[in-house]
Amino acid sequence: MFSSPFPAVDIPDVSLYEYLFGALAEQDLDRVAVVDGTSGAETSYRELRDRINALAGAVAAQGLGVHGVAAILCPNIPAFTVVFHGLLRAGATVTPINSLYTADEIEKQLTDAGATWLFTVSALLPAAREAADRVGIGAERLVVLDGAEGHPSLTDLLTAGAPAPDVSFDPATHIAVLPYSSGTTGRPKGVMLSHRNLVANVEQSRGLLKVTPEDRLLALLPFFHIYGLTVLLNLALRERARLVTIPRFDLAEFLRMIQDHKCSYLFIAPPVAVALSKHPMVADYDVSSVHTTLSGAAPLDGELGARLAERLGCRVLQGYGMTEMSPVSHLIPVDATDVPVSSVGYTVPNMECKLLDPATGEEIEVPTEGTSAPGHLLCRGPNVMLGYLNRPEETADTLDADGFLHTGDIATVRADGVVTVVDRLKELIKYKGYQIAPAELEALLLTHPGIADAAVIGTADADGQEVPMAFVVRQPGPDGEALDEGAVQDFVAARVAPFKKVRRVEFIDAVPKSSSGKILRRMLKTAQPAPQA
Repeated sequence: MFSSPFPAVDIPDVSLYEYLFGALAEQDLDRVAVVDGTSGAETSYRELRDRINALAGAVAAQGLGVHGVAAILCPNIPAFTVVFHGLLRAGATVTPINSLYTADEIEKQLTDAGATWLFTVSALLPAAREAADRVGIGAERLVVLDGAEGHPSLTDLLTAGAPAPDVSFDPATHIAVLPYSSGTTGRPKGVMLSHRNLVANVEQSRGLLKVTPEDRLLALLPFFHIYGLTVLLNLALRERARLVTIPRFDLAEFLRMIQDHKCSYLFIAPPVAVALSKHPMVADYDVSSVHTTLSGAAPLDGELGARLAERLGCRVLQGYGMTEMSPVSHLIPVDATDVPVSSVGYTVPNMECKLLDPATGEEIEVPTEGTSAPGHLLCRGPNVMLGYLNRPEETADTLDADGFLHTGDIATVRADGVVTVVDRLKELIKYKGYQIAPAELEALLLTHPGIADAAVIGTADADGQEVPMAFVVRQPGPDGEALDEGAVQDFVAARVAPFKKVRRVEFIDAVPKSSSGKILRRMLKTAQPAPQA
């Protein structure tokens, strides 16, 4: 077993609201907290705190509190910050929904989480309204932040005039947020993260990332993703830094915001690193304000990291984590030396890890010099989830009796504690930082009348991105005979978010399975064709 080389940090026993806003100093109140990168509109810490309290009062007056669940379907805009923290201030649990989701996917998450309120924007209202109608969320509980006839708006709630409520709960056990993750395998599950989990992870990350009040962070990573929620939103607010929001990735707009707002800290996923290191457009903008870029959500190649550092003239770091760990467990510190960017750095404070031999389950010793043998990475700490919502069996499969989270990833550890993730046991497909559960796509494919059986794996495309590939067994008869690759792709595309689309299809006679009925994906992976250009 090995732990962080850094001293343990004190984790306050308070709610996330109290942690972030309870000790706002007078000199910080008029600092800019959030900037709408598109319009340039600024919100100070004083205004943000007051709006959070106003929203908390408005929803509490309508009965939303400690035992309630509310969903947010919203891109990265300043209003997200107000709604998210306002709901937590009222004692509610928040389940953030991917803004690319279809009505079917929104409905599933609303139902599973037990949400009785939904906050969205007019651009996403059609899918939100359809899903809300199906689960019984009335128009008065479907809040359209920028306004829509027949629905309350953010302005309506902020001007309601109700005082913020007095709430009481245990930060260690009360669920603050319910993001959905497929974990190491299977369909998306609600990850129960307490207030203490979120507070802990910001405290664990602060000393390694060293964000200051003078930093300006460009908020591209979606707040509905735990990476964006913790490392961008909550960390920036804790450090009294300035957060510049961008609702969607457009390279020209991304570069313009860096230039115009003098952003100093970028938090990205590897596909953005590719664009920044290769695209000629980068030379047309002044990006000299950037001193640090942190990549996460998917593995960053060391060579790509080096190219990015040279192109932007900044330090490039990498981190690792999972939704189930709030999410950060490993980081390359900003002042690190002799830590390759291809690694994920050191274990964060207050965490313990161990590596298990994948074949024998025996613990792998940390070497006195050099690098260990690869092993299954297990992590334990105050940022590890309470469990999966209403899924005790899946929780037991992921969290062992000693409190260690089984990550499903294979890693090595150097004698000095530097960890490198080298492979993964789990079956999840990671496309541009998004998680895609093969089981979810397989279940959808089996609803097609022309498909008798199906299996989905991740395969590399021409750009090296992992994309979903479906192996399909045709159903005997006209429906199956008429089925071709395009029809399969169109069927899936019409029913899932764009990042989940099946990109390649191969028709086979039978899906290889074990005697227990489990799909033998390894056999499919060894038989997959070469990447398509």
